Amino acid sequence: MVVPELRPWRAAKPHVVRLADAVRPRLARAAAATKPQLARLARAGKPQVTQVTRSKTWQYTAGAATAGLALAAGVVTAAGPWDSSGQRTAERDRAVALGRAGGTDHGSAPGAPGRPRPAPSAGPVLTGLGGVSTVKSAPDGKALTDALTPLLKDPALGPRPAAAVIDVTTGRRLFGKASDAALTPASTTKVATAVAALSAMGADHRLTTRAALEPDTREVVLVGGGDPTLTARESTDGAASLRTLAAGTAAALADRGIREVTLSYDTTLYAGDEMHPIGVDSNLARVSPLMADEGRTNDSTSGPVERVPDPAADAARRFGDLLKSHGVKTTAPGPSKATTRAKTLAAVSSPPLSAVVERMLTNSDNDIAEALARQTAIATGNRADFAGAGKAISAQLRGLGLPLTGAAFKDGSGLNRAGRLTPGLLTALLAKAADPSHPELRPALTGLPVAGFTGTLTTRYTDGASGVVRAKTGTLSGVHTLAGTLVDEDGRLLAFAFMATGTDGTLPATTQKALDRVASALAACGCR
Repeated sequence: MVVPELRPWRAAKPHVVRLADAVRPRLARAAAATKPQLARLARAGKPQVTQVTRSKTWQYTAGAATAGLALAAGVVTAAGPWDSSGQRTAERDRAVALGRAGGTDHGSAPGAPGRPRPAPSAGPVLTGLGGVSTVKSAPDGKALTDALTPLLKDPALGPRPAAAVIDVTTGRRLFGKASDAALTPASTTKVATAVAALSAMGADHRLTTRAALEPDTREVVLVGGGDPTLTARESTDGAASLRTLAAGTAAALADRGIREVTLSYDTTLYAGDEMHPIGVDSNLARVSPLMADEGRTNDSTSGPVERVPDPAADAARRFGDLLKSHGVKTTAPGPSKATTRAKTLAAVSSPPLSAVVERMLTNSDNDIAEALARQTAIATGNRADFAGAGKAISAQLRGLGLPLTGAAFKDGSGLNRAGRLTPGLLTALLAKAADPSHPELRPALTGLPVAGFTGTLTTRYTDGASGVVRAKTGTLSGVHTLAGTLVDEDGRLLAFAFMATGTDGTLPATTQKALDRVASALAACGCR
């Protein structure tokens, strides 16, 4: 599942050379160690289901060594924005189809005069997913403490940073510093939202927007289904299209001989206040089950931008304009509710939930996060408002056996400062997403930004662990968090969470660099 909003590979070419130079020694060791395990894995076929256990210190168990191999196959072959060779799966397949050699961005046919040679393919991203974890033991806890503790004392990380590191293969906690402290998580909340939504609805679930005709009234109701990726633009990049919906609706009306309608829109899928507790903010629109292009007022697809005051009314107005272009005259749209007697004229559906989750995580998309929180509430029979969504997320995670002591879910995006998570819960979420017995949760890993390459980590790790760290960022004024997975010097797959509060809000870049140094040190640490 390719995340629609990722930039083309061409934008990543400068990173490729840097990454290759940085990780070549590590990759050589990993490649030699991985071959026998992958051969056995190919013969083994289906992943082995692991048994989850608990301990008093929440040493979360993702599986035994054999399960680590099963995880290797599952994650490496998962259809995410990056494959195990560090390049987009689609770009790799295109290169093979065209018979071109070398890196991902092949600008010319082999032997073409006057063109530079193709750049070498990027080194494997997260090499530990290839089974290297069975070669050597996990890092020693004391050595890891000696390596990380001095870095966590950096004043840029505030007075009381908290951290947790676990071995994904065994679930054993390798390092902890206030790992059970419940702190403001900022956007790392989205990891919890992703896991809860995927567990409640499944990776193949789709969100549907439809147009319905009320009998005997010629009223057409645009019914919001909670799809935050619905677009009115000509280029959809795989998203559901308001243009397609309008064309289908107009055709269905023509079949009935109807050329003039009363246009309404239905937002009753959600309940409660549409306004996020932070108020009007460029980081998200009002939380509505009906919106087009996230209510953005420009052509952007991610990041902060001014939003329209009423996303549902705006989407309905644009839908009416599209109907008019097909010869259907409409009234100005107004709010309504489709009755059970209304007949669906046309419908469009979102990409599968797996792709929507990946887009949310890669771009730290707040609108998608809040929509998925509401959808989780609906799927579990809770009220589709902020409180009901928080209750639903908590219940889903509790049902997965995750450690929720101190956790508080006030929204799906992490923009609400009243939310609380612990480093221990964040690492447990990542381990659960890696558990071969829960393949539906895998997009919570494959959607994480890749250091130096994608999403919110594109411009970070310009030196250090570029291409090796895959993590969700979290940033509010005075709050910086980072949670994800990486591969250490010996190819061991680790999950980590670093949380800093009370930081200097005027120096966010300094705090981010301090967090990146901790993650880079962890990746570079054999620590035995």
